[in-house]
Amino acid sequence: MTAQSVRPRRSARRLTTDISRSPALIESAQRLRYRVFSEEYDSDLGAEIPGLDADTFDTVCDHLIVTDTDTGELVATTRILHQADIDRVGGFYSAGEFDLTALRNLPGAVAELGRTCVHPDYRNGATISLLWSAVAEYLVAHKIDYLIGCASISMSDGGLKAWRIARHLQREYLAEDRFRVYPLRDLPHLTHTANEERPVDVPPLLKAYMRLGARVCGEPCWDPDFRCADLLVLLEVNNLAARYSRHFLGKTA
Repeated sequence: MTAQSVRPRRSARRLTTDISRSPALIESAQRLRYRVFSEEYDSDLGAEIPGLDADTFDTVCDHLIVTDTDTGELVATTRILHQADIDRVGGFYSAGEFDLTALRNLPGAVAELGRTCVHPDYRNGATISLLWSAVAEYLVAHKIDYLIGCASISMSDGGLKAWRIARHLQREYLAEDRFRVYPLRDLPHLTHTANEERPVDVPPLLKAYMRLGARVCGEPCWDPDFRCADLLVLLEVNNLAARYSRHFLGKTA
């Protein structure tokens, strides 16, 4: 994929996207991930190398990055693991959190999106849209039929926010039974109930998943390393192509 630029809006920032397996760029992505995740989830992430959020999946994934061309700084990243490569790492990352039995026999190719994060100073529509444009182009180019991934919600308040968001998404965006998965570590239940009348503040990246047509596949899982709740989300790429081909790919539907 060739790098592409986004027309600046309300700022002079010039952003480009690229796909890479370059060790140097992967390390930059790992540093951004550590900064963002350690601050948001108040956890050291179990990092073996201080300042790096790294695991064995990084070496077999394609890393999609957004760079500020004026500063050279990597400002957003995500990674994609194709099912053709999962034997090299023992399976999808999400298989460590969910029973994926229902997804093993899906017709077509499956890929997993993970470790998505955006620099705090770049959390605007332009950056997130550009990152998702790169994801959409990748999915079409590699003929991916289903995209799965763990979407995380901070548990810094003890879990009240996570449960409210999970319940809201299960009501509004629950996948069909054939896509149902089950957490390997149940999220601790709260002894008190939330005020369901208050608006639910869904995190921007999770909200972006839903806008793209993704669905949640069941109950949340407790991730003790990140101190967060994870929801397994699934996107049928044909639905993405139908709804967003003009917006993300510059094509008519």
